[in-house]
Amino acid sequence: MSEKVECPLVPRLRFPEFREAAEWGSEKLEQLITTVSPPLKLQSSSYRMQGKFPIIDQSQGPICGWTDDESAVITESLPLIVFGDHTCTLKFVDKPFAQGADGIKILKAKSAISAEYLFHSLSHRQLAMEDYKRHFSILKERAVVFPDIKSGEQQKIADCLSSLDELITAETRKLDTLKTHKTGLMQQLFPREGETLPQRRFPEFADTEEWPEWSIGQLGEVITGNTPSTSKRQYYGGEFDFVSPADISDHRFIEKTKTSLTKLGLEQTRQIAEGSVLFVCIGSTIGKVAQNKFRCATNQQINSLVPFADFSGDFIYYLLLRESARISELAGNHAVPIINKTTFSEIIVRCPKKREQERIAESLGALDKSIDIQAQKIGALKTHKMGLMQQLFPVLDGVSA
Repeated sequence: MSEKVECPLVPRLRFPEFREAAEWGSEKLEQLITTVSPPLKLQSSSYRMQGKFPIIDQSQGPICGWTDDESAVITESLPLIVFGDHTCTLKFVDKPFAQGADGIKILKAKSAISAEYLFHSLSHRQLAMEDYKRHFSILKERAVVFPDIKSGEQQKIADCLSSLDELITAETRKLDTLKTHKTGLMQQLFPREGETLPQRRFPEFADTEEWPEWSIGQLGEVITGNTPSTSKRQYYGGEFDFVSPADISDHRFIEKTKTSLTKLGLEQTRQIAEGSVLFVCIGSTIGKVAQNKFRCATNQQINSLVPFADFSGDFIYYLLLRESARISELAGNHAVPIINKTTFSEIIVRCPKKREQERIAESLGALDKSIDIQAQKIGALKTHKMGLMQQLFPVLDGVSA
């Protein structure tokens, strides 16, 4: 009987100066850290929009608020790692901060391992959240593999991954700037409430008429979707796209659907023409807007607007996106918010002639393309980082996890 042969504890990708260095060691996390207790835990009611010191909690964002309360600030032992005991978020903190409320563990690396290296190592094999429970008891039992800190290899890995993080952060700021610019541009290209003209108008339309009022039902045919009986398997799993609110994201166009219909299933619905505008009118995601690039059917939570000849579907998309919050308020505070077809059709909006509609949609569409390109760039960087981490850290075969 052959014995199991364990692979040497070395990464697949190693910097040239360390290729002949010793194998890495392994320890449980609890042997490599101590925990830091904050002098004070701030309650959310004390959070400020501005202040001297950031407040850090277990939410996904890097900070959750600000404070001027120096008695709550952690200044010793930096840098530190903050672990969300419920959410499993990991944050590397190298500046004084205050702890927000409860639910985090603050980890200080011992002398055998650098805090920055440890952060990247834990991020490489991040815990998956299991309901709303405490996870530190699981994390502290995990094996951490690392080279000798005196060799400088830990710092080399940390520097490489941190520089990539900085690049991702910089590109994310660019994306946020583009999104902020789009929001501001939309506010200027559409009339404010009670006004008949936008603040900003393209030169070729500067002297043309005011924007007249229209009901949404006058812009196109409003079609409320419906769901074929889910108990009949013969209706599902075919070649025809079936859109639900879960298919509508922050992107303008619906690229694919989670559910499809057979020809029999499609006959139980009404198809929506390509380029229509879909508006979620029922449920927790009420107000979401999208356009379809293909003929499809929708479920009963969606009202679709199939534009008449004098109106641009592209413009109507941005118009409804601009008016989404106002329209959503019509649903009221019910357990299941709803805007029925009649109410939706009777909502009054302002709309210029088609040539100006198309000019506005063209401008905003170009900006959306820039946003999509930037988002793809960030996605590619994150994919590259994941691949790089898989090579920079050893495979943990034979190591207790």
